[in-house]
Formats: sequence, C-alpha cells, structure tokens
Amino acid sequence: MTDRAARDRSAGQNGDRAPRPRAWAAPVRAMTRILNADGSPRTPQPADPGRSGVVDCGLYVDGERQPGEWHYADALAAARQERNGFVWLGLHEPELDEMTAIAATFGLHELAVEDAVKAEQRPKLERFGEVVFLVLRTARYCEHTELTENSEVVETGQVMLFIGPNFLISVRHGDACRLSPVRADLEAKRDLLEHGPWAVAYAVTDRVVDLYLEVADRLEDDLDVLEADVFDRQSSGRIQRIYQMKRELVEFKRAVVPLQRPLLTLTSQVNREVPQEVRRYFRDVQDHLSRTVEQVNSYDDLLNSILQARLAQVTVDQNNDMRKIAAWAAIGAVWTAIAGIYGMNFENMPELKWTYGYPGIWAVNLGLSFVLYRWFRRNGWL
Repeated sequence: MTDRAARDRSAGQNGDRAPRPRAWAAPVRAMTRILNADGSPRTPQPADPGRSGVVDCGLYVDGERQPGEWHYADALAAARQERNGFVWLGLHEPELDEMTAIAATFGLHELAVEDAVKAEQRPKLERFGEVVFLVLRTARYCEHTELTENSEVVETGQVMLFIGPNFLISVRHGDACRLSPVRADLEAKRDLLEHGPWAVAYAVTDRVVDLYLEVADRLEDDLDVLEADVFDRQSSGRIQRIYQMKRELVEFKRAVVPLQRPLLTLTSQVNREVPQEVRRYFRDVQDHLSRTVEQVNSYDDLLNSILQARLAQVTVDQNNDMRKIAAWAAIGAVWTAIAGIYGMNFENMPELKWTYGYPGIWAVNLGLSFVLYRWFRRNGWL
C-alpha cells in the first residue's frame, strides 16, 4: 500500500478529510521521514521519554478554556473544527526531537524550530507562511545584599512565540519570566481572549515588558548606591564594581532595545493580521517599552559619568600622593645635603673645631625642616 493510499484510508476511517499539508512545511516533514529506513512517515519521539517540555496545553473556544487535559494534536484538530477556537501550547526548554514532532503537527518551519531550541536569538519578528515567529528576551532582577565585582544583577532568558491561525506555541528558556501567571490572568479576561492567539501574544509581551520596568526601577537604586560610594571620601569606591554594573546593564540593554522594531511592526496600521483591538493593546506595551529604553539609555550615560568621575578621582589621588612624596623628599634633601657636605674628608673646613658645631647642625636641620613642612602644609602638599 502506498503512502497516499494509507492516508486516504486513514481519513476515511476517521470520517473527516485529512488536512492537506502546507507546502512551506515540507522541510520539516522531510526531516522526520528520513529517520525511518523504509521511508514511511513517523512521529519522532523525545530522546528522554521521562522528560517532556510540555508545561500546559489548553483549548480555547470563544474566549473560554475547554475542560479536560488535551494532547496538542487532538487540541489542534478540535480547534480547527471551531469557528473561534485556538490552542495555546506552553513549552519549557524542549528537546530537539520533541520540538520536531510538534513542528510536524503544527506545520512550523525548520529554521524557526532550530532557533526555538537553541535560544540564542535577538528579539525579532519573522513570518514563515501563515505562522509568525516572535522572539522576546526576558529579564529579571537578582536580589543581592551588596553590589560587588562578581554580583549578578540581571538574569536573562528567552520566550519564543509561534503564532498561527488556530494556535500559539510559547517556548520558554530560563526562569526570568514564568508564563503560568499570564495564562491564569488571561483566562479571567474572556473579552480579550476572544481575539484569539494574538491576545495571548499581547499578554506574554506585556508581561515581559512589565518585568523590564521592574528591573529598570531596581537598577536605579543600585546606581544611586554606586554614585554615593564614588563621591564618599570614606569609601574605597572600587572601580571593579562599576565595570560589573556596566556589564549587567549592557546585558539588559541587549534585551530591551532590539524589541522596539518588532513592536513597531505589530502596531503598524498596515499590519492586518493583528486584530485592530489587539493592536491598541500592543501600542500600550510599546509605550512602556519606550519608557524603559529611555531609562536604560539614561542609566548608561549616568554609569559612564560615574566611571569617568571615579577615574578622575583616581588620577587626583595619585597626584596628591606624588605631591606628598615630593614634599617629604624635599625635607629629607636638607638633611642629606648638610650631612653630605660635612661628611667630606677635607682638612680645612669651617666649624670643624667649633665646640657647638654638632648641636648647631641639628638646629639648622630641624629649623629648615620645620620651615619647609609649614610651607608645604600651607600649599596643600601635606
């Protein structure tokens, strides 16, 4: 029996017409077929049967979650039979084999699947046929009692969204932004959830940007502490802490700034695939992101100013040390000069036979040293 005949027979047994595969999903199906020696299609299994990246899978119809536990393939089939139904599949760090099986079911492009597994992407928005691939970088503030040169201030991760006509797949890497609270809050807003997968995309993006705002506010406190330490003369103000804060700020900036272009595309009037009502919500997220970008840029400028101020202080301190060394060297030169003159082995030298020559030399040395000390103190060298 050929593959086509087997598919026709399977469709007849189920009573439904077998869905026609999308042309742009062919690379993924081809990748799954080559795993069998006889060339027959099969679904790849995860490398570790005991570990699954699926966190939650829900079927939503008219803004309400349908009861029961759903396998993603069954949920997708049921969603396609409903006029206003979609699937939200949540994944956490899935393996390549499991992600490939999911891609074969939902018709995802192999390039997007590879990006979702590796999780080394900048924030971006791409289209693969009917599926939109949105990459977000998440951030979370790390609590610490004291800022040191080894302190981790910002923890980052990634969230990838596959947004299709009847589904949304969220792939989370790291623990910087958990999506279970987003799902719970969104399920309580039926009016918003009725807009389908793009409503979920908005809710996830809004949560990520809200965390940006929290991180930015907490970073401001750390910058205030650094600034106070730099201008506190009783504090050491080690420059390594400033460099560490600079590195953490750069990592946070890489997550925040590149997201502006994808959000601008989603809120554009020419973007017809995003519902108009959802675009209004995305514009609110864009406003919050713009505020965060302004904060991050101002923090970067402030940190550069703090770094320059600390470097200037180090230079001034070095100059002060050099002046103190030079002042004490000048005082010591008086003793060296007089001792050097009277240490010469000449027979005819004045005051050699003088009874009070020794105490006189001491008096001259001490007097000149006191005069030089007072003069250096008056000019701020000592």
